[in-house]
Amino acid sequence: MALKNDVKGLKIGVPKEFFGDGINEEVKDVLYKAIEEYKKLGAIVEETSLDIAEYALAAYYIIACAEASSNLGRFDGIRYGYRTKNYETLKDIFVNSRSEGFGAEVKRRIILGTYVLSSGYYDAYYKKAQQVRTLVKNEFAKNLKKYDVLLTPTSPITAFKFGEKSENPLEMYLSDICTVSVNVAGLPRNFNSLWIR
Repeated sequence: MALKNDVKGLKIGVPKEFFGDGINEEVKDVLYKAIEEYKKLGAIVEETSLDIAEYALAAYYIIACAEASSNLGRFDGIRYGYRTKNYETLKDIFVNSRSEGFGAEVKRRIILGTYVLSSGYYDAYYKKAQQVRTLVKNEFAKNLKKYDVLLTPTSPITAFKFGEKSENPLEMYLSDICTVSVNVAGLPRNFNSLWIR
């Protein structure tokens, strides 16, 4: 069922954790207005809980950085990726290609990912993040058995200007808090069957 069709009887779950601290009042107001409109149109709207979602952000950044590190390791300027023009030795090709070819954010993620995958830290970080991923997936699956749709904000703030937050990576990361739990859960695998039945 698409939203252009009748939504009467559609079960909408509203996870309370997505409406707490850190969510801009303007964002909340727009969503509350949408909820009221859906109710007027005959949808069944209920508050629900995705209490594991608060751990998804940490798990996401551990998993995403580990996967970036692992997957981008092959981009060495020899087999794959950008190759520097500034080299004398093989080591120069590796170092300069990766230094010139990757931006600051990619380098930051590779470094963090290499750290969490390194000996002595793999179990403490990456393995635990994968366990949290399973919990997040299970929590979403439980809610999607009960509801046809989960209504959440996509961002805790209204849109900011391009490049406005690029000097503060932490602030940029926090703008992801409403969407990373969905990514960690592996959704939507099949949009039609999982999200809107």
